[in-house]
Amino acid sequence: MSTLKKTSQSEIDPDERSLSPPLETVNMNDFDGDEIDEEKIKGDLKERDEFSKRIRERDDERTRKKIKYENVKIEDEANRRKQLSTDALRKKSRYVYLAERKDKKVNELEAELADEKYLFEGMKLTKRELDNIKFKEYTLKLAREHEKAQELENIERYHMPGDKSEEVHKNDRYSEDNRHPDSSKNAGGSANLNFEQRKWEDELIRAGLPSFGSKDKKEKDSRKTYDYVLDEEIQFVKALTKPGINEILKQKEKHSDYEDEHKKKYRSLQDVRKTLPIYKLRDELMKAIRDHQVLIIEGETGSGKTTQIPQYLFEDGYCVGEDDNLDDEEDSNDNNEDGEKKKKEDKKMMIACTQPRRVAAMSVAARVAEEMNVKLGREVGYTIRFEDCTSDRTIIKYMTDGMLLREFLSEPDLASYSVLIIDEAHERTLHTDVLFGLVKDIARFRPKLKLLISSATLDADKFSQFFDDAPIFRIPGRRYPVDIFYTKAPEPDYIDAAVVTVLQIHVTQPSGDILVFLTGQEEIETANEMLLERTRRLGSKIRELIILPIYSTLPSEMQIKIFEPAPFGARKVILATNIAETSLTIDGIHYVIDPGFCKQKSYNARSGMEQLTITPISKASADQRAGRAGRVAPGKCFRLYTTWAYQHELDDNTIPEIQRTNLGNVVLLLKSLGIHDLVHFDYMDAPPFETLKLAFEQLYALGALNHKAELTKLGRRMAEFPLDPMLSKTILASETYKCSAEILTIVAMLSVNNSIFFRPKDKILLADTARQGFFVPGGDHLTLLNVYNQWKDINYSTQWCYENFIQFRSMNRARQIRDQLEGLMERVEIEIESNPTESIGIRKAITSGFFYHTAKFSKNGLYKTVRHQQSVLIHPNSCLFEQIPRYVIYFELVLTTKEYMRQVIEIENQWLLEVAPHFYKTKKLDEDNSVKKLPKKLGKTKEELERNY
Repeated sequence: MSTLKKTSQSEIDPDERSLSPPLETVNMNDFDGDEIDEEKIKGDLKERDEFSKRIRERDDERTRKKIKYENVKIEDEANRRKQLSTDALRKKSRYVYLAERKDKKVNELEAELADEKYLFEGMKLTKRELDNIKFKEYTLKLAREHEKAQELENIERYHMPGDKSEEVHKNDRYSEDNRHPDSSKNAGGSANLNFEQRKWEDELIRAGLPSFGSKDKKEKDSRKTYDYVLDEEIQFVKALTKPGINEILKQKEKHSDYEDEHKKKYRSLQDVRKTLPIYKLRDELMKAIRDHQVLIIEGETGSGKTTQIPQYLFEDGYCVGEDDNLDDEEDSNDNNEDGEKKKKEDKKMMIACTQPRRVAAMSVAARVAEEMNVKLGREVGYTIRFEDCTSDRTIIKYMTDGMLLREFLSEPDLASYSVLIIDEAHERTLHTDVLFGLVKDIARFRPKLKLLISSATLDADKFSQFFDDAPIFRIPGRRYPVDIFYTKAPEPDYIDAAVVTVLQIHVTQPSGDILVFLTGQEEIETANEMLLERTRRLGSKIRELIILPIYSTLPSEMQIKIFEPAPFGARKVILATNIAETSLTIDGIHYVIDPGFCKQKSYNARSGMEQLTITPISKASADQRAGRAGRVAPGKCFRLYTTWAYQHELDDNTIPEIQRTNLGNVVLLLKSLGIHDLVHFDYMDAPPFETLKLAFEQLYALGALNHKAELTKLGRRMAEFPLDPMLSKTILASETYKCSAEILTIVAMLSVNNSIFFRPKDKILLADTARQGFFVPGGDHLTLLNVYNQWKDINYSTQWCYENFIQFRSMNRARQIRDQLEGLMERVEIEIESNPTESIGIRKAITSGFFYHTAKFSKNGLYKTVRHQQSVLIHPNSCLFEQIPRYVIYFELVLTTKEYMRQVIEIENQWLLEVAPHFYKTKKLDEDNSVKKLPKKLGKTKEELERNY
């Protein structure tokens, strides 16, 4: 790829430099330098830099608002409460004053008349005095008659119910709706118009309540007797019951039991912390961290390094930091800067701990929050893709390695963190390997930053060499002897062999839980059903066997069950993926069953196919699995393969993911961080040049890079989305076709598409029929959009999902992903628009992002990918399986029994020239237009397909 660094090309085999483009594609080398508009490129770079500046300004503003948010929120709430209480008190005071004034005046008039009659009895009065007495008597009479008339009117007349919300006033005895009818009008307020309505409703409510004979009758008679005796009544609300001495003692005992239970649980957690191997080495570990900026920590799973080290750092004051550039000598000598120094020293810093898996990040964060006696999401939180459970109080943050990688975009120097812990480094995930190079550079830039690399295997020396011979701190594991057993002959069906071994252990071995390693959800569910069936058949002949699965898409409330102890007399069997190798520590495991396989992502750079295949594990992984059995007691590991297979067929270590995966997203992210020379980037193990070359070529074709391999404005916007570059380009292209709302939904559904529909083995026909009911002409992307929209129209119903064989958890996750993507749309300055009736615009937007994944129907009855001329088929689950359009775009290629295209959408070949004229040649596409017919009985004609719209 000559447009990359020319200096790097000389070090590469000349045979590897040729791109060998297919006939239908145009390579970036085909562009002549004279044809490139340098002014346009400069303008694009200027717009890119301005966009990045706006992003940084918004991030800074959001940070300032976040600091002020808590105080502003408290102040606003106080003002609101003050205003509400002031209005209520004014209203209450006015009513009380008017009611008291009326009663006072009437009583004064009545007393005055009584006094005058008593004093002037038998005396001759003047006409004026007699008229005055008569006037007072008449006034008093009118007041009494007015009260009776008002009461009679409220009882006998029908009044329309008032408009005021009963909820607002139901607890306010001074509200208009709760006033006594006698006082409402004379008190200066409006008449209580809904008194009769409420009285009628109260009667119906009382009639509907259960009655208890004489007691209710007595209360009813009592109310009837005294209803009209008193002119006024005071409404009381029962607030509390003053308990007697017995109740007080019971409450104290109950509260004491609750406190004792809470304290007991907390003390128990602290006692467990003290039993961990790392506890005895705490002082030595903290001294090593203080003495060295970079430290390699080697400790087996279960030693406590993941949960305890962040807490030790917090307790040692690493969450209160100071500016890395602060000169201590100048501050100590300059008394005028003492206040500023204190201010800087009081700055809140965070401790970051990365995990390779989402489940591990969530479960470990929950455990640490429990040990610190804080609520998850406050002082201790986690961040995973499309889920942020943190707050402005968070000081210990667990996150996936990919999320820390993305934080470099908004904070390139990671100034918010005082300590970075790269945990489970031995797993060598793609993001972890990229992080190694970045954090190594950050550590040189920030001398006060602490960098801890944690590994559970014996390859710490390699990490030490990479990080400039950093010292190694070894934590001895809590190892008990583990007996390892191999099969005498290879097992043809390792799932069935694992089930048989579980039952064999359950019947013949002493107590202790069993851990079975399987490759994924499908195998776990199969083994689960087989175990349930066989244990039911055995019935009471065996002890209770509790079967607990654990995999990434399992609901969290079910995941947590694996940590609960088994009931007395029962045994747990945990069916897990390789997440249980190092990321999770499960107490009580005495027996491990290891079939010797795992799912591993692989990428063929020449075919462009990325697939998840079941492959043999490495010797290092096998040893890790065996170690799970020796944590709490002597254990046994049953390997479902032979000794010869272990010695000769397993690799020593797992191939790092960076050497077997697509690098497009990583290249885009590193380019956004300003890292231009990716060929000479500081990799621990460099990726294949062919893979890196293809990533550059793909990003250039998408418009994310220009001919000089510089990041464009489009590429900078694409980097803001935590998605594959093709999905990001699709979202940005939706702005052109006014269908961003629909594209967001489709992208969110594609993120979980493999787990949306489920097919119970006993209801396969019903499940397939339900799935076909969602099919929409045009392709699977529109079908996914239809599924989501129907679920949305039914108010996100769980029951609807169950009836249509759709996994509610996957749909709910798609909804969360869509919400986060919608928030990112504002960040990249795209207005959300909807055009649900125009499927062509939606398909064109998808074509803009996935034109790289185009396949054309060929004369031999198969599809051929345009890019690599690879023969593929439409997946049988696709809605286009029986229609066979000429050109399709696929979301991914999967290899099962054959190579299938999954999530397929129909396109017109002219759209390729519209969205990617730099990639496709007009001449070849015009030749395709001359072909009119498809092979017979292989699909529908174009006219038939058009009639389906």
